[in-house]
Amino acid sequence: MYEIPQYCLRAYALFFTKYGSKEMFQQSELDWIVSQSMKKKIFSILLKAGWIKKQNRNNYVCIQPEQVMKQLVQFKVPYIIKQAQKKYAFTGMSAVEIWSDYSYVQRSIEKSPYFIKILDKDLTYWKSFLSKNEVPCYVNNGSTIGEYVILIPVKKILFEKNNDLFVESLKNTIKLAKQNQMFEYAYKYMLKKYGSATT
Repeated sequence: MYEIPQYCLRAYALFFTKYGSKEMFQQSELDWIVSQSMKKKIFSILLKAGWIKKQNRNNYVCIQPEQVMKQLVQFKVPYIIKQAQKKYAFTGMSAVEIWSDYSYVQRSIEKSPYFIKILDKDLTYWKSFLSKNEVPCYVNNGSTIGEYVILIPVKKILFEKNNDLFVESLKNTIKLAKQNQMFEYAYKYMLKKYGSATT
């Protein structure tokens, strides 16, 4: 979820209240309210977040609030992680989710955690990578509203590929699912789909 500063929320509210989503406005709207550098920062953040769109060199329009709200809680981790330059493996509940073709789904727009093993030495890289992509992350545990990542640093990563994602082995995932009644449907699904490959 993209974290929008309060001053940007107020600027968007001002623009939408005055102009709606069809009438254009310019950066000069903020000339008498904030400094030049703050004005540039506000427009940069709102553009990057997708809350306003540039129509031409000097004019902007607001995006409808309904679209803004949907963007705040959309799932993007499975897409952005494919751009990562370091090793990783979805693990735990996330591995069950992927190997079972999402027959078990742990996420909702209110809470959407991803559990990802990374190498100890790459922790700084992952924090920076996720931050640049506006995805909150925690080490070993944590929680927030919407989509976030729990990074699990390890010395060594063993993974397999499934749906263009690197995931903890099917064998380990099956073992985890078998031990937890919450994953009963996913466990049966994986046994049926992968058969002897699970042993």
